Amino acid sequence: MPFDLAFIWAGLIAFAVLAYVILDGFDLGVGILFSFVQGEDKRDQMMNSVAPVWDGNETWLVLGGGGLFAVFPLAYSIIMPALYAPIIVMLLGLIFRGVAFEFRWKTRRGQFFWDWAFAGGSTVAAFAQGVALGALVQGIPVANRAYAGGWWDWLTPFSVLTGLALVVGYALLGATWLVMKTEGDLQRRAYAMARWAAPATLALIGIVSLWTPFLNAVYRARWFGWPQVLLVVPVPLLVGACAYALWTGLAEGRQVVPFLASLALFVLCFVGLGISFYPHIVPNSVTIWDAAAPDNSLSFLLVGASVLVPLILIYTAYSYWVFRGKVATAGGYH
Repeated sequence: MPFDLAFIWAGLIAFAVLAYVILDGFDLGVGILFSFVQGEDKRDQMMNSVAPVWDGNETWLVLGGGGLFAVFPLAYSIIMPALYAPIIVMLLGLIFRGVAFEFRWKTRRGQFFWDWAFAGGSTVAAFAQGVALGALVQGIPVANRAYAGGWWDWLTPFSVLTGLALVVGYALLGATWLVMKTEGDLQRRAYAMARWAAPATLALIGIVSLWTPFLNAVYRARWFGWPQVLLVVPVPLLVGACAYALWTGLAEGRQVVPFLASLALFVLCFVGLGISFYPHIVPNSVTIWDAAAPDNSLSFLLVGASVLVPLILIYTAYSYWVFRGKVATAGGYH
C-alpha cells in the first residue's frame, strides 16, 4: 500500500479522542462546578452556556470508540474487558447528565434532583474517564492476544489519582469557559473557581507526570534516556509557558487567554501520552500494526472517514461561530 493505513487511522482515532477531551471537557467541567454555584439564575446561565454544543461535543466520543472497534478490533477486544467497569460508570454518568439537560427545565418540584443529576453525572463521568486512562497507562496484561488480568485491575492508586486529576482539570476548563462566556456575578465567581482549579491542576499534572515514567522501563527510557530526552524536553517547557499564560491571564482579568491556555495544557498532556505510548495502542503489549484490521477494511473505512470527519468539523465550527457571544444573565446568547 502507498500509505501506512494503520498509522493514519491511529492518528484519526487519537485526534477524535483529543477533540472529545478538549470539547466535552469544558462542558463536563461546567457540570462539575454546578453544585458550587448558588442561585437558580446563575445555574440557568451555566447550563445555557453549553446547551447549544454539549451533545455535538460527544460526537467525538462515538467516533473514537466506534473507530477503535472497527479499525483496531484486537485492541478493542483487549481494552474493553479490562475497562468495562469504569466505562459503564462513565456512560451511566453521561446518561444522567444528558437527561438532566432536558428534564431540569420542565419541573420545579424535581429541579433539585436534576441539578444533582447534572452535577453528579458530570463528576462521575469525568472521574471514570480518568480512572480508565490511568488503568490504560499503567498497563494491561495480555496473553495469547487477549486480556489476561482480573476484574479489579483497573482500580489502583495511580488510576484513582488520574481520575481525580481529570475531574480537577475539567473543572479548570469549565471555570475558564464560564469566564469567557458569561458576565456579571457568575463571571466573578468563575474567576474565583479558576484561581483554585489552576494550581490544583498544575500540581496534579506534575505528580502524574513524575509518577508515569516509573510505571515501567519503557516510559522511563522515553522520558529520561539519552538522547531521547532532547526530543521530549520541549513538552515540559511548553507546559510551563502555558501555566504562566494561564496564571497571568487570570491575575490580569483576561477572558479568553485562560481558556486557551487551559486547552493547551490538555493538548500537551495528550502529546506526552503519545510519546509514552507510541507505537503501542495497548501500552507495551500490542502495536498499532498488530491491532489493525486488514488493509482492505482500513482503506474502505478511510473513504467514509474522509467525508464524515470534515463534515463533523464544519458543523462543529459553525455551531461555535453561531453561539460565539456571551450568555446573558436573563438567558440566551447575545
